[in-house]
Amino acid sequence: MIGFFLVKSHAIKSTNNNTRYLDLVLGDKTGEINAKVWEITAEIEQFFEKDEPILVKVKGLITEWQGKLQFKVEKIRPVLPQDQIDIADYVQTAPYEPAFMYKKIMQYVAAMGDSELEALVSKILEESKEKLLYYPAAQKNHHSIRGGLLYHIMTMLRTGESLSQIYSNINRDLLYAGIILHDMSKLEEMDANKLGIVSDYTVEGHLLGHIVQGIKRVDRVADELGVCQEKSLLIQHMILAHHNVPEFGSPKPPMIPEAELLHYIDMIDSRMYDMDKALSSTEEGALSERVWSLGNRRVYKPMNKPEKPEAT
Repeated sequence: MIGFFLVKSHAIKSTNNNTRYLDLVLGDKTGEINAKVWEITAEIEQFFEKDEPILVKVKGLITEWQGKLQFKVEKIRPVLPQDQIDIADYVQTAPYEPAFMYKKIMQYVAAMGDSELEALVSKILEESKEKLLYYPAAQKNHHSIRGGLLYHIMTMLRTGESLSQIYSNINRDLLYAGIILHDMSKLEEMDANKLGIVSDYTVEGHLLGHIVQGIKRVDRVADELGVCQEKSLLIQHMILAHHNVPEFGSPKPPMIPEAELLHYIDMIDSRMYDMDKALSSTEEGALSERVWSLGNRRVYKPMNKPEKPEAT
């Protein structure tokens, strides 16, 4: 196989017998694959000292290792000017334009009846807009694509809207606010470029994480706007509890109905994304590769699966 790929991550590692090799994650608009360069030359090592996104031309074989596809690289070189390659053509992006998704989210904010929650969410969205238009929702896991965070929020809002019509005891404004703000501080947790590729976590991201960062931000903005203390506390609790259990980063479980719904809506959206991603490269009537984020499960793609409807 020969093709052009974006190098999403790279690291020089060693085998058990101390042989050095290059470990890569190669990607294009269709997805990504792990790749190995088993023979490292000085030229290759020097080239991969760069931190910025790299486009390469690669020749090699696709094999299977421990149930997953792997690219065994035989030849690799940087893209040359005469190749006439646009890096944007090799970046995975959300299925909708960022401006469209941001507008949809703002429509949910405008529909809030609680003026204090509307002001709080609007202020944080305004502060975040520039980064939101391209930031992913993760470095490697669900929605780790350009515009992924906006896409995650938008689809969660749609789910929340439907569930709030079923469970009439839910404070819809509170649920919408929690959905919009629960992952907002991933913008400070991760260091991503305008292609939506995360190079690393920030120092504060490593030391605190987006849950603590998000609580601090809500507390600051709520204080600036004079938002009711209890409303600020409830939003902070929803951010704190949305991972549900300590081993996933939440020291408190959900203790209000809106926080409980937020957790499960987040789980539904992330799981459906990961299943859809796995199935996108799977033939009908076949099983996908094992998906780590789904408990190392394989998922099945039925025959004659219906096409996705257009967004409205």
